[in-house]
Amino acid sequence: MATLRRLAVALATAGTAVGGVLVTRAQGGLGNKELGQGGRDSGHLDPVEYGKTFDVGVIGGGIVGLATARELQLRHPHLRIVVFEKGSQVAEQQTGHNSGVVHSGVYYKPGSLRALLCTKGNALMYNYCEEHGIPTKRCGKLIVAVEEEEVPRLEGIFENGKQNKVPGLQWIEQGDIRHFEPHCKGVAAVYCPSTGIVDYAQVARTMAQEFEGLGGTILTSCKVVDLTGPAGEAADFGNGVRVHTQDHGNGFICAHIVSCVGAYSDKIAVMTGCAETPKMIGVRGEYLVLKPEKRHLVKGNIYPVPDPRVPFLGVHFTPRIDGSLWLGPNAVPAFAREGYSYSTINWGELWDAVSYIGYLRLALANADFGLRELYRSIRTAAQVKQLQRYIPELTLDDVEPGPAGVRAIALDEDGNLVKDFVFDSGTATAKGRVIHVRNAPSPAATSSLAIAEMVANRAQEEFKLPGSIQMPH
Repeated sequence: MATLRRLAVALATAGTAVGGVLVTRAQGGLGNKELGQGGRDSGHLDPVEYGKTFDVGVIGGGIVGLATARELQLRHPHLRIVVFEKGSQVAEQQTGHNSGVVHSGVYYKPGSLRALLCTKGNALMYNYCEEHGIPTKRCGKLIVAVEEEEVPRLEGIFENGKQNKVPGLQWIEQGDIRHFEPHCKGVAAVYCPSTGIVDYAQVARTMAQEFEGLGGTILTSCKVVDLTGPAGEAADFGNGVRVHTQDHGNGFICAHIVSCVGAYSDKIAVMTGCAETPKMIGVRGEYLVLKPEKRHLVKGNIYPVPDPRVPFLGVHFTPRIDGSLWLGPNAVPAFAREGYSYSTINWGELWDAVSYIGYLRLALANADFGLRELYRSIRTAAQVKQLQRYIPELTLDDVEPGPAGVRAIALDEDGNLVKDFVFDSGTATAKGRVIHVRNAPSPAATSSLAIAEMVANRAQEEFKLPGSIQMPH
C-alpha cells in the first residue's frame, strides 16, 4: 500500500504534463474552440492560463468532495485535479458540524445505496483512520425500544441489519440492556458493535493534505457561481466546462466536473441543464450537551426506533471523540441552507424553500410534529423529557445548550424526503462531462470513501479517463 502511494505521488509530481490541457490525452477532452468568444458572458471572459486548466474539477471541499478528489488523484496521478471550496478552509459546513458517528448501516433499506455504501464505508473509514493515525472509538450503538409498540419495528431493523451484513449485530432482551447501558431504560434493544465515533473534520483535513501531496490543487475562498461552456456558452459543454467564481474570475477551464456541494447540489446541477428537483432544503438540528459530571450516564451511542409517522429519526445520545456527549438533535426550520442559528437568515434561500410545493406539502403533512419540535427548541425542559424516555435519571440541570448542525434534505414535489443517495450524470452535452452527487444524507460521512470509489468508477467510464492505477484498501 505504502509503495503504491509513493509511486502515485512520484508520478503526480514528475512533470508528465504535455503543454496545454492534459485532457488532450483522454478521449473527449477540451476542443480547439477559441476561448472568450460568444456565449452569455461574451466580452467578460477572463484569459485562460495553463495554471487554471484542469482535467477534473471537484466542486465542494467537504468530506465527500475531498474523498472523491483523493480517489481520482490516486487512480490517475497524471491528471490535473482541482477542488473548488467556497469557504476559507475545507470542511467548514456539514462536515465540520457533523456529530461524528461512524454508522454501521443497520437502519437502511437492504439493497439501497445507503445500505451498500455505508457498510462498505464503515470498514474503509476505520482502516483509513488507523492508517493515518486519526483517533476513533468503537463504542457501539444501542437502538432501544422504550415501548412495546416499538418492538415490531425494532425487529424490522434487526432483520435489515442482518441483510445488510452489519457485523456483530445482537438482539438484546430487556434484562440485558443494563449490561450495555446501565442507566438506560427499554423493553428491548439491538446492539451494533461496529458503530463508533471520529472527528470527521480531522479526517477531511487529512484527506486534503494527502490529495495535495499527490499533486492535487485545493482552491479555498473560491465560490462557484456558474458553469458554462469554455466560450461562455450556456448549457453547451461539448468542449469542456468554464468555471465562474465569485471572487477569482472565470478563467478556470475543466474538462470534467464532479459536484459534491451538499446543500447546494440542486443549484449546481441546474447550471449544467439538470432537473431542478429534488430540491435541497435546510433543516437545523440543535443539540444539548451533557455536563461533564454526568457523562457516566451514557457509555456509547443510544438511538431510538424510528417512528414512520414522522420524517426524522428523533433524539439520541452521541459520545464525541473529544470526550463530550451530545444529546439530540431536534428538527427545526433553517432560514438559510447553511443556517446554524435562528439569526442566520438568507431571504432568497428562505423564499426558495417556502415557495416550493414539496416543502409546503411536507410542512402541512407534518404540522403537529413541526410545532412540537419548535416547542422543544424553545423550551429545553421539553427536549429533556424526550431524552428521559431512555435515561430516566437525566434532569434539566444535567444539560446545557450545545452546537447545531444543518441537514441538507432532498425533497421531491410531493413533499417526500429522498432517502437514498442520488447521482446525476446530466443530459445532452453535459453527459460525459459532469457527475453530480445530488443527495448525500447521513451516513454520507461514514460512506465517503465508498462514495468516492463509486464516483471514481463512474468517472472512469463516463469521462473516458485514461487507464488508472487501482489502489488497494
